[in-house]
Amino acid sequence: MSPRWSGVVDWAIAVCVAATLLVTGLSGQSSATSLDLFGYALLAAGGLALAARRRAPVAVLVVTGLCAVGHQVAGFDVPAVAYLFAVYAAVRAGHRVVTVAASVLMLAALPLAALAAGVHDAGEAFARSRGALEIAWLVAAGAAGEALRQAERRAEEAERTREETARRRADEERLHIARELHDSLTHQISIIKLQAEVAVHVARRRGEHVPEALLAIQEAGREASRELRATLQALRDDDTTPPRGLDHVPELVERARTIGLDATLTIQGQRRDVPAAVSRTVYRIVQESLTNIARHAATATASVRIDYRQDTLAIRIDDDGKAAPDTAPEPGVGLLGMRERVTALGGCLRAEPRGEGGFTVQAELPVDRTS
Repeated sequence: MSPRWSGVVDWAIAVCVAATLLVTGLSGQSSATSLDLFGYALLAAGGLALAARRRAPVAVLVVTGLCAVGHQVAGFDVPAVAYLFAVYAAVRAGHRVVTVAASVLMLAALPLAALAAGVHDAGEAFARSRGALEIAWLVAAGAAGEALRQAERRAEEAERTREETARRRADEERLHIARELHDSLTHQISIIKLQAEVAVHVARRRGEHVPEALLAIQEAGREASRELRATLQALRDDDTTPPRGLDHVPELVERARTIGLDATLTIQGQRRDVPAAVSRTVYRIVQESLTNIARHAATATASVRIDYRQDTLAIRIDDDGKAAPDTAPEPGVGLLGMRERVTALGGCLRAEPRGEGGFTVQAELPVDRTS
């Protein structure tokens, strides 16, 4: 149940209990003295206090107990229904010792309250207090709260066990895929790469023209080898590996410079902590964008801008490559992956050619932790 509906249900129960207590109190009273009005106020307050039993179960336990004792002093022989609800809520929340101590005090205080209300016979006072709060009712309320608490705990443990089992199976499958990729592809790609490099080397030593197709095979072999190593590393990484995030973006830009790309990084706004998922997504967007620029843009410059705004984090990566305004971007796996990551976080992403030439990737990610 959502918090909003839980609050509605809590208020509905509180109002119903308060109304029941008031009706019961009115049916047994014929006068309207100031003491009676005080008793009515306590009956209503004890019932309405139940609206906060999920948020502050111990406080509600104390308030309903004091109200029950108070309306007994005022002469209202009304069952302590609100207190029983509070006992159930407190035990369910795990406050068993406090609940037992409060209940013992209640059982001792109610006869004294009856005596204070004008009952002169001790036996009658005990009988009246017993009518207000039966021990059996107390036990039943506490048992119900404990039973539900145990059921919720078992459900949480079962859910945690399922998550751990699913995570372990995913790790095993990931390592299995890594082994399969290593055994089936690494050797073949290495052979292709080695043969192409040998052929290019021999042709150049002989002074022969190196076919473009052979150069393309050589470059593709190198790229496939790099991609395979990165994929295998990602598959073998476990949860203890520190995740890459915003703090590692400068490393990406510096690495791009080492391969000849004139890359710059600009950070605007007041820097602050952002959710881990947002931080990882920013890193992946910058990584994929710089990789695409190095591969396809045929450019020497790229700019990365990160803007810390009030509720969002904006990222923009521009290049001055060969993309023209009238050319549509090819929906590659990298671009699709970026869009899926951003959409999953409730953000938006644009990736398109710029009007002045080149390509731009822009993303906005919400950073409000309360959303």
